[in-house]
Amino acid sequence: MSRNDYIFTSESVSEGHPDKVCDRISDTILDAFLAEEPEARVACETFATTNRVVIGGEVGLSDQSKLTEYMNAVPDLVRGAIKDIGYEQDKFHWNTVEITNLLHEQSAHIAQGVDATADKDEGAGDQGIMFGYATNETEALMPAPIQYAHAILRRLAEVRKNGTEPALGPDAKSQLSIQYRDGKPVGVTSLVLSTQHLDESLSSNDVRAIVEPYIREVLPEGWLTDATEWWINPTGKFVIGGPDGDAGLTGRKIIVDTYGGAAPHGGGAFSGKDPTKVDRSAAYASRYLAKNVVAAGLADKCTIQLSYAIGVAKPLSIYANTYGTNTVDEAAIERAVAQAMDLTPRGIRTHLGLNKPIYARTAAYGHFGRAPEADGGFSWEQTDLVETLKKAV
Repeated sequence: MSRNDYIFTSESVSEGHPDKVCDRISDTILDAFLAEEPEARVACETFATTNRVVIGGEVGLSDQSKLTEYMNAVPDLVRGAIKDIGYEQDKFHWNTVEITNLLHEQSAHIAQGVDATADKDEGAGDQGIMFGYATNETEALMPAPIQYAHAILRRLAEVRKNGTEPALGPDAKSQLSIQYRDGKPVGVTSLVLSTQHLDESLSSNDVRAIVEPYIREVLPEGWLTDATEWWINPTGKFVIGGPDGDAGLTGRKIIVDTYGGAAPHGGGAFSGKDPTKVDRSAAYASRYLAKNVVAAGLADKCTIQLSYAIGVAKPLSIYANTYGTNTVDEAAIERAVAQAMDLTPRGIRTHLGLNKPIYARTAAYGHFGRAPEADGGFSWEQTDLVETLKKAV
């Protein structure tokens, strides 16, 4: 029997966190290639440390002779991403950071397994398992701890960037412990926030005075009480931030990117990968399906798992878990989602419109729980399969 009364904790990190700087750079490069060629193949990894950014990976274009031309644009893309995040520190500045670009042509052996031919459909870009999750505990059908941990940092980034709070720096982490009663979130038992600040004289109490109004603005009314524990910059000063304070690497925040630990994770990172890589596209499809299952009222919460083999088009398995909250049989849900959407790599990309430069915006504050955008961003957050699923079960 599942527990209904408990405390669950999730964390988020800001766009200025060292790992998120790397995710942003990788996705910015991906967007640039997709803008030029929607079928471009990109697997881009970024490493960042004091005054240094190193980019590696592989790129596939229909005309590989153009690769050098596109590669020459990479340093400007990197600097633009860092500038937008807000780094102008002595030892990590968008204008002076040293950039090493080690991107190269895609492996022909990988390409031959993935590319469509006259004899076969486009195959998955790798083997693996992908999970999607949804729950009706928030309007976005996301777990409350991760959704609000993201919301706090997004709000602080807004007031930092618009000049309202110039003392805040780009690097920050949040963590929320939320009390559940009868399976629903009702309040915050503890709140942790560590944020970089540019004024060295500020104490932890000073920083709390800056951030507390925005935290209260974001969280539901009544969730913060006299019993809530506040831990704001608990180690004291936090002036040196970003890759100068700690090295960063693409793909190290996969739980922050997804469900904050409230659901399983297949292990594959998203950023820097074009949508032929099922690590990314099938995880988006799984979320899309799980969200539509919950939105359709077929369950209060739902996990969808998909599995793939490299070079093979169709998923090897589809699994649904509704944690006993389902109103129809889980096997019927599995059949319904398989009928509602073509789950081959090309089918996912076509259905969700993924061959677009829409990925840099996903690199911080979560890939899920965001509103669908007019240009196709966050298309996997739509709930346009609700009627289809209801009829299929």
